[in-house]
Amino acid sequence: MTENRLPLIVEPEELEAALPDESLLLITVCQPRVYLAHHVPGSLLIQPGELVSGVEPATGKLPSAERLSELFSRAGLAPERHVVAIDDEGGGWAGRLIWTLDVLGHTRYSFLNGGVIAWAGAGLPLESGLREGDARPFEARIDRSPIADRQQVLDQIDDPDSVVWDARSPEEYAGVRVTARRNGHIPGAVNLDWLELMDRHRDLRLRPLEELRSRLAELGIVSGRKIITHCQTHHRSGLTWFAGKALGLDIRAYDGSWSEWGNADDTPVEN
Repeated sequence: MTENRLPLIVEPEELEAALPDESLLLITVCQPRVYLAHHVPGSLLIQPGELVSGVEPATGKLPSAERLSELFSRAGLAPERHVVAIDDEGGGWAGRLIWTLDVLGHTRYSFLNGGVIAWAGAGLPLESGLREGDARPFEARIDRSPIADRQQVLDQIDDPDSVVWDARSPEEYAGVRVTARRNGHIPGAVNLDWLELMDRHRDLRLRPLEELRSRLAELGIVSGRKIITHCQTHHRSGLTWFAGKALGLDIRAYDGSWSEWGNADDTPVEN
């Protein structure tokens, strides 16, 4: 068993050296067919749909406390367990998982940099088939401080100390790609596509944090400002929220995202 907590961003080789460790709870968020084919040994499956409400139009909103209690009881979450969040796509779902843990007040976690793609790229062993969790009772208690709702997003529009980080593609931000009844962006929001945070030459690992800090500063996403990030369903913005957290920024996620904002009749839209 490891004595020291893993870093917030853990590299595949660091995690492999820490295993096996019963205090670690490895969770892979991906589609079942991908997980069954190959995953980090010892990791459990959570499907993406289990981390969202699925209720239209804002399908990406946080599930109910009852659903989260059931989900994390099945996974075996407990206060003393250190979660390692893994996905197969560069960090969106892993970030969404860590955001969910923050909402639940569970702060013992790490983000596997590059997920299963980087793990395999490092030549580390993979496992196939389904692994059952060590189920135990877990009662979800919701802390809304990591969450921004629609009214809070509205309230920040004319606040110079706040900024909205839109993690969607430039086409969505400009309103030329249709994803809702109304298309464009939240007034004053700045756009940096979540894909720009990944290093595609290093198995989709996060770009170095200081490089990200400089890029975000160009957009006014800096320490001292209150930051809200979103995408379409708070999937892609799982990664942007996590990057902001890793940089020590004051950041929340708007889980209603554009699927709520763009389908409402009374929200201001720029394009």
